[in-house]
Amino acid sequence: MAGWCNKKVIGLSPMDGVTDASFRAIIDKYGSPDVLFTEFLSVEAIVNGSINSLLPFVREKSETPTIAQVYGLDLPSYILATLLVLELGFDGIDINMGCPAKSIAYHGAGAGLIQNPSHAKQIIKTVQTTFLDWKNGLRLKSGQLKPAKFEWIKQNRIKRSKIDNFPVSIKTRIGYDTSTVQSWISHLLECEPYAITIHGRTLKQMYKDKSDWNEIHKAVVLAKNSNTKIIGNGDIKSAGQANNKIKKYDLDGVLIGRASMGNPWIFKSIVPTPYTRLTVALEHARQFEKLTPSGNFQSLRKHFAWYSKGFDYAASVRNKLMHVNTYSEVKTILDPYFLLLKEK
Repeated sequence: MAGWCNKKVIGLSPMDGVTDASFRAIIDKYGSPDVLFTEFLSVEAIVNGSINSLLPFVREKSETPTIAQVYGLDLPSYILATLLVLELGFDGIDINMGCPAKSIAYHGAGAGLIQNPSHAKQIIKTVQTTFLDWKNGLRLKSGQLKPAKFEWIKQNRIKRSKIDNFPVSIKTRIGYDTSTVQSWISHLLECEPYAITIHGRTLKQMYKDKSDWNEIHKAVVLAKNSNTKIIGNGDIKSAGQANNKIKKYDLDGVLIGRASMGNPWIFKSIVPTPYTRLTVALEHARQFEKLTPSGNFQSLRKHFAWYSKGFDYAASVRNKLMHVNTYSEVKTILDPYFLLLKEK
């Protein structure tokens, strides 16, 4: 199947509260990763939530494949969510079966599905079947979503020339309490997903300890005679390290997550100057206002903290940016620092 992983890829990992439209636009422009993933969105929220609940699916037109990530348990909601993702013109859909947050996993979704492989497989098959039905004419109908959401879809649709395939992928972990790669990944492979991205920790570990790439490699062995791509994830600090992991563990790709925060240049192995860092921080603020005008600037402040590290005046810049609410305020604060840093 053609799709976003036709070569060895290094992409942006989905991160809740981080990989919104403005962040993805900045990463795409300055990092040029091979694939981008949205924040995850609950399938139940797609059906029953407000218009603002759809903000994770706002995006700019790009040549870089962009994958919509969803999570949840309700199968009818997965059907409607898949149809919405198709209508929006995304390059694929990714099902989150790896989020360790108590509010999600302990209710059975995210990494909670590791303990419920039968339902996990039902979810995958539901999404795959919905695409086939979509190719045969199935569409969202009046009454299935609030009328305002249909208008939102029209405004945010990015048309693809032709959709012959629609990669359905999974993002998960090596296990729940302990590693169960052999049984868990084998269950997922039965559904023949396009790709499985595996974070090298269990749910219990959260983000403690080191990511176990030997466990990830076990999935590579299991998938050897299938068409499913295996992507690794966890503790990648550079593009060079990503390439080393791909080669060492015979992976189809790697997703970079936390190391990209405040560092879109990581995918190109570029070390930016302080002046460049703040220039991009300002551009990020502009993109945020443009792409999510109804968004809360408070969610952007953490990005400013990530940009403002490791140079003279960084602490001063960071402290001031923690109170901004508009692009104009960001510019007013940064302009004097541009003069100081340009002189160095």
